[in-house]
Amino acid sequence: MPHADPGLFGPASVTWQLHGDPMMWIAGVRALWLQALHPRAVRGVTQNSDFRKDAWGRLRRTADFVGTTTYGTTEAAERAGAAVRGIHRRLSATDPDTGERYPVDDPALLLWVHCAEVDSYLHVLRRSGIALSDAQADAYCAEHRTSARLVGLDPAGVPDTAGRMAAYFEKVRPELALTPEARGVDAFLRRPPVPFPVVPARELLWGRVASLAYAALPPYAHELYGRQAPPPHVVTRRLRAAGAALRTIPADLRWQLPPKHILRAVARLGPGSRPSSYNLHRRAAILDGPGEARGIDGGGGAGWRNPG
Repeated sequence: MPHADPGLFGPASVTWQLHGDPMMWIAGVRALWLQALHPRAVRGVTQNSDFRKDAWGRLRRTADFVGTTTYGTTEAAERAGAAVRGIHRRLSATDPDTGERYPVDDPALLLWVHCAEVDSYLHVLRRSGIALSDAQADAYCAEHRTSARLVGLDPAGVPDTAGRMAAYFEKVRPELALTPEARGVDAFLRRPPVPFPVVPARELLWGRVASLAYAALPPYAHELYGRQAPPPHVVTRRLRAAGAALRTIPADLRWQLPPKHILRAVARLGPGSRPSSYNLHRRAAILDGPGEARGIDGGGGAGWRNPG
């Protein structure tokens, strides 16, 4: 289908191949925990919505936005970005300490949310067993200047390599804190309220997802939340085990879940566009030399660069 619209990323991108992986859901929950540690960013959420009542809706809408911008047509992606910018443009929040009123679409806040998401996706996917070369990790960060533009950021000011992403986190760390709002997000993610008959399922299923997503946070996040981080090698082993288990579920079955972004993209572009980390694994092995491409167990920035 030579004239079909590949969208903003297209099958040749690292993003296209990675975002079909089932570990993206755990990465998304990690991103929520990380994002909540920025006082102004988390107040922008909690003062403009009832997070506890609509957390699932928020997570679902984020996943839909990522799916649309990754696998949708150019028009659909641009339309999704315009909708997000329009919502943010109308919202503001108040700093309770100073009384300052500030816009939710403050570029500094948008950048924090963007970097926390990209870092979480890249970190969890690499650490759960997807072998990316350092060049591919840098390419992933660079590609997401496109998603940054969609939410209203100037791409020139967005970290475009794993190293620059790590430097950004080092710079912003003094601004992070465990506020009452962050405590609320933390409490919700650890044990979200559900109807009584669903409580056993929450403990069995959600408890494992949340525990793994939280464990994958950088050490400074564990310190701020006040709970001891598990040993890095234990977290890596758990992430790899979860990734291996989830990837045994046939992709065609996983992709049947609404809103079926990937299936529609493959129908539009042909079977050769099916996302898979297989080619990325092979290319990473070639670039990194003999042996398995490995991710670093701990640290506080994006990329988790493969040791040489």
